[in-house]
Amino acid sequence: MSSRLSLRLLGAATAGLLAIGVTGALSGPASAATQVYSENFSSGLGTFTSTGSVSTATGAARLSASLLTDPSLTSAPIALTGYSGISVSYTRTASGLDLGEAFTVAYSVDGGAFTTLESSRTASGAASFQLPSSVDGRSVRLRFSLDASSALETLTVDNVLVQAAGGGPTDPPGGTLPPVTDVTAPGPYPVTIDTTAGPGNDGWLVHPSNAGQNGVNHPVLVWGPGAGSDPAAYEDMLRQWASHGFIVYSEVSSSSGAYMVDALDWIEDQNASPSNPLYQDIDTSEVAFGGHSRGSIGTFDVADEPRLETTIHVAGGSFDGNGPDNLRNPALYIGGDDDFATANMERDYANTDVPVWFNILNGTDHIAATRNGQHIITAWLRWHLADEEFRRTQDFLRSGCTFCGLGATQYKNW
Repeated sequence: MSSRLSLRLLGAATAGLLAIGVTGALSGPASAATQVYSENFSSGLGTFTSTGSVSTATGAARLSASLLTDPSLTSAPIALTGYSGISVSYTRTASGLDLGEAFTVAYSVDGGAFTTLESSRTASGAASFQLPSSVDGRSVRLRFSLDASSALETLTVDNVLVQAAGGGPTDPPGGTLPPVTDVTAPGPYPVTIDTTAGPGNDGWLVHPSNAGQNGVNHPVLVWGPGAGSDPAAYEDMLRQWASHGFIVYSEVSSSSGAYMVDALDWIEDQNASPSNPLYQDIDTSEVAFGGHSRGSIGTFDVADEPRLETTIHVAGGSFDGNGPDNLRNPALYIGGDDDFATANMERDYANTDVPVWFNILNGTDHIAATRNGQHIITAWLRWHLADEEFRRTQDFLRSGCTFCGLGATQYKNW
């Protein structure tokens, strides 16, 4: 895998259109606009969910009318933390609608009621709208709906784009750890390793040497190595995550994840002990379990642990497809295109009901999966444990995301 990842910015054509109930149309976004979110439906619905008859067989989303259910297409929340001057653009084509029928495009702020951007019977082509300043820094959802009665009456939607004229994901940083510009590079912290840590004094505790500096409380990752290996085999990766500000614990894994729960109990004890160097420097409310191969299977085993915020599963699908039954929080799956365990991971993905993101890395076998995916894990931890909400769309949940070019990417339930 390349040691540097690049963001791919997509352009979008825009044109003026009459807006209903909002501030009016744009002639086009400023050239310095920053892309916040995009979806071209080339790989399914992406972060959108649908009701009624909606398909993506033509490379765009097509809503087909029905006497029984009006079709609709609604995005997951799009985080605008740190952004201002928000515009929304898309292309749409209405076909066959009769008098009294219409499609509607609307947006919602922070889960509130939807406000109409446009409602029309015959509009087609590209449209762009400036949202009011009241949405700046908040969360929006987009909805496309069709009110018609015949399956021959359709609305086609494509090239959905949200842009910002000002601000950005690090202005302000919006997270609990010092911000970074490159997750493929080591983070800002020097690292200390204790190789005689844990409940049995046989685990590794890898942490920032200057933990607690500037009042930072550090989130926790408990990591399970693959069968036949130990923390030493993952030392460079454990160091990488600790350098970004995480308290990382690892010991020889088992298919039972009970040792992970015991390790978390031990970490909480260290945080509560005035004699411990990490006393009150650990954020025990922000915890992830994860692992490679057998470490992933152990993670599935205890994924219903109530203290968890997320779980990470690398090259380790469950053998019976029931591993996801224990998941209660968002999960990250990483596999390899040359990995024997990928078929099991694909079955687990199909059986997963929580929000999940899955990348089958190109040129990656079972052994290399963690090392090739370590920077994905870094960004995932910074999103889910350090509250860097901009990573939701920048790095993961949009077409053209930071990591989407590293292999076949799927996600659902967001």
